Amino acid sequence: MTTMSTRAKIAVVAASAVLLGAVAAGYAATAAEPARTPPPATDERAVTLTPGPRLLAITDRYVSSVAAADPAGPRTVSGLECLRVYAAAGTGVCLRPETAWSYQVVVLDSALRQTRAVSVPGLPNRARVSASGRMVSWTTFVGGDSYTASGFSTRTGILDTVTGTTVPSLEEFAITRDGRGYRNADVNYWGVTFTADDNRFYATLSTQGRRYLVRGDLAARTVETVKENVECPSLSPDGTRLAFKEAIDGDPAKGWRLSVLDLASMRVTATAETTSVDDQAAWLDGATLAYTLRGSDGRPDVWSVPADGSGTPTLLIPGAESPSPLT
Repeated sequence: MTTMSTRAKIAVVAASAVLLGAVAAGYAATAAEPARTPPPATDERAVTLTPGPRLLAITDRYVSSVAAADPAGPRTVSGLECLRVYAAAGTGVCLRPETAWSYQVVVLDSALRQTRAVSVPGLPNRARVSASGRMVSWTTFVGGDSYTASGFSTRTGILDTVTGTTVPSLEEFAITRDGRGYRNADVNYWGVTFTADDNRFYATLSTQGRRYLVRGDLAARTVETVKENVECPSLSPDGTRLAFKEAIDGDPAKGWRLSVLDLASMRVTATAETTSVDDQAAWLDGATLAYTLRGSDGRPDVWSVPADGSGTPTLLIPGAESPSPLT
């Protein structure tokens, strides 16, 4: 097997850095927009995270909800500003502005009241809550890491809402790659999804221009690689499959295909969504995925598609982003 040349390695790292920088710049532009007046609510009921037949999303940077049976219909919009939101079992996580250029991870109760807040560096990117509501995670873009030509990398943290234990960055975890211990200064993580036991999780690890699905153990502070070219995993409700974005031809510059990995067979099924999906999809149920797409004008919409590769994509919540079912 031939060894990649130094020139080729530099090209891979540079391409990855340029891509990450471009994505981060897009988030920077969105996050830097001034806060807007919340859109008018269509009724007087407050948005709650109490489990029920509703979907949570962000409308014009404010937390909102719609009926699962009529997601394109009337919606309720709160006054809580978030750039990313997610909820499960009555617990929510909101990545919100703290000042003009700083952000917080805010844990919410079912009435959208703050129960805990952690200041984090960088621009909000991903957010998740475990199925039990106990664990929350987040990913932000940060600048200043010397190993990136673009100046951008990521930070991913986890908070236990019961004990208060906080992992500011997964970069402190020990790595096993392809069965052997691994260390490198350029390691980045993003897109955590939790298993049912609130200890194990899946995430994306990036190093040397390659991206891996990793399985992690919070108690042991370890991760191990599972499969290459798997980004932003999202575990199905039954724990048997992972929705993820798969770089086309292994090259993120060509876009991503929303796909599903069967964890038993390791078989990958591409969904019917052929537009590039740069998102961490949410499972609406055991058969359907929801995700955000942006139009040429930058306006977000939430779409859905069957997870088994059948059917066609459907516009779910117009003018919204960051979807999650209120289960």
